[in-house]
Amino acid sequence: MSTSDTPIVPEEAAQPVAESIAEPVADAAVEPAAEPVADAAVVEAAAVAKVPEMTPSECARQLKDRFPALFAGNVAKPLKLRIQADIKERAPGVFTKAVMSAFLRRHTGTTAYLIALTKAEHRFDLDGQPAGEITDEHRQVAQEELDRRRAVHQERRVKEAEAERANRDKARAEERAAQTQQREEQELQEQKRRNRAQLLRDFEKTTLTRANFCVLKGLPESDLDRVLEIARKEAAEAPPPQADRPHAPRGDRRDQRPAGPRRDGDRPAPGQGRPPRR
Repeated sequence: MSTSDTPIVPEEAAQPVAESIAEPVADAAVEPAAEPVADAAVVEAAAVAKVPEMTPSECARQLKDRFPALFAGNVAKPLKLRIQADIKERAPGVFTKAVMSAFLRRHTGTTAYLIALTKAEHRFDLDGQPAGEITDEHRQVAQEELDRRRAVHQERRVKEAEAERANRDKARAEERAAQTQQREEQELQEQKRRNRAQLLRDFEKTTLTRANFCVLKGLPESDLDRVLEIARKEAAEAPPPQADRPHAPRGDRRDQRPAGPRRDGDRPAPGQGRPPRR
């Protein structure tokens, strides 16, 4: 498996994976209590108050600046177990336990880090040196999470393709429906125009009174003049019918031959003509 073959998907389920394949961040730097519990709590509160609050992104930037051999670069490296204790020792009072825990959960839950766990042979310390092998259990957990993310990504792509196809089919159906409606409207208007033209012709030839003519045509007498006016206007705007063009007489084919005496070159050479019938 390569990095290009593994889709980068939202890492909403990264925390359980990080807790299973990275160090237990809550227990990373357990130290024996040297004083009573009450005094230790006071000291801890005072130490936390001195450390400036920062976001996981700012924590990641500072770790890259302080330990580029481990955190910088384009390829993720599996972290040494209990790396949080090393960071606290090398950079005392810089990072709070809460910020480090949030950063490590996010960092070890990325797809790039999971791929590194399945590819690398060792974990690495803050100086980029090998520091312990990766267990088969951690490799398996990382691979299972990668497979799950790939399946989720593939399922999402299938759903997106189906939705796109459904939208495309819907758009085509709507376009066909609009074209059909437009064609039917045009045919209806054309039929009304023909009906008005026929009404005009019948009115000009009829011997009936207006009232009887309208009853015969099923048209209110009050609408007759308006319909006839529209029909006369449409008849005036209609293009005149094209007259049939007279066909030129074909004439005698002998008249189409070039005048003048036949030359010897026009006759077939002896032996080249059609043989006489027997």
